[in-house]
Parts: sequence; C-alpha cells; structure tokens
Amino acid sequence: MLISLFYKRRFLEGVNPMENENIMKTGTTTVGIMCKEGVILAADRRATSGNLISDKKAQKIYQINDDMALTTAGVVSDVQLLVKLIKAELSLKEIRTERKPNVKESVNLLAGLVYSNIRKMSMITGISHFLFAGNDYKGFHLYDIYADGSLTKHDSYVSSGSGSVIAYGVLETLYKNDMKIDDGVKLAVKCINAALQRDSATGNGIDVVTITKDGIKKVLEKEIKQELY
Repeated sequence: MLISLFYKRRFLEGVNPMENENIMKTGTTTVGIMCKEGVILAADRRATSGNLISDKKAQKIYQINDDMALTTAGVVSDVQLLVKLIKAELSLKEIRTERKPNVKESVNLLAGLVYSNIRKMSMITGISHFLFAGNDYKGFHLYDIYADGSLTKHDSYVSSGSGSVIAYGVLETLYKNDMKIDDGVKLAVKCINAALQRDSATGNGIDVVTITKDGIKKVLEKEIKQELY
C-alpha cells in the first residue's frame, strides 16, 4: 500500500517515480462521477511536455465498446497502446465467449496490462493512469487504475492527473449522493474549470461523456481559447 500511495502521489505531481527530479513533466485533469442514472467522465484537452504545450486538442476520453469508456493520463505512447490493446482483447473475448464482457473482468484485464507495462524492462518507464467506467447487468461502475496497476472501485467520484488536487476540492464540496446526470455534468465541468484556472498542465478545452442505460454519449465538447489581440 505504501508503494502504491508513493506512485500515486508522485504521478499526481507529474513526476515519474522511477526516475530523478530532472525529467520532463506531464500533467492533465480527468474526473469520474457516479450518478443515480449513470456515470460521467470528464477531461481537459491539454497535453504537455515539460513547459511546452505539445497538443491543444488531445483526446483523453475513449469509448472501449458500447457500454464502457475510460479517461487517460500519463505517457501518450503507453496510453495509446494500452487503449488499442484493451479494445482488441475485449473484442476477441466477446467473439470467443459469445457474450459481452462485464465491467469487472474488463477493468481487471486493463489493470493487468498496466501492471505488466510498468514492470517491463525499458529505457523509458511506462506511466499510465485510467479512470474506467461502464454499465452491465449489475449496474453502473467506476474504477481507478493507478499508474502501478493497482485497482480501486469508487461509488462516488474520483479524479486523476496533476489538476486532481484542485478538482477534489470541488468534488468534496459539491458532490451529493444520487445526483442526477444533468447535475453531475455541471459538477464535472466545474471540476475541470477549477483545475484549468490553477493547474498549468490543464487547459484548452473540456470534454464530458455520460454512460447511461441509453449508451455512451458525448454531452459537452468545448474548446477554450486563450489569445491576446
């Protein structure tokens, strides 16, 4: 547990815990919120490499299948590869078993991939952090897959990335049990906006996705420009 907390704390600070303090830092803010009628995922659009904003339109929310989606944070190459792998593995599993994988087995599979990825021999240590949400016959689910491969289920809310400390302040203050989807969306936007105001690695836009009994839907897609004339 101490190792897991150490990894999480250093990752939230934008630091690779396997290397020294002089490395290039990255950051982001993603949020997951459980509501009465489903789950909400939200993220900003800024990708950074140290002090450089390397991408202003980064995609950080991915749909895995008709009932599951996730948010991403960490090293872009590792994140992109793991998203492709989990999509492929779940498609193959559905073909082989002739049934849709449930959320628990799907998130455990991804956690195993993250665990293996960070422990492989490499010149560049793989760091990835996912918030995984979905709907199955047991209801709605929200999980946090830490950068070290450990897995935690949440029944209220969770945030990841360098701006998560700011987002948690908003969540602790405004979250209520059995929130409606519309209220949850508004709360998610407030979380990302608060992080955007104070975290330099968060910005450029907000994306919000809902997972309900009607499926996965992108309910907000907003670009935020900061220009001087």
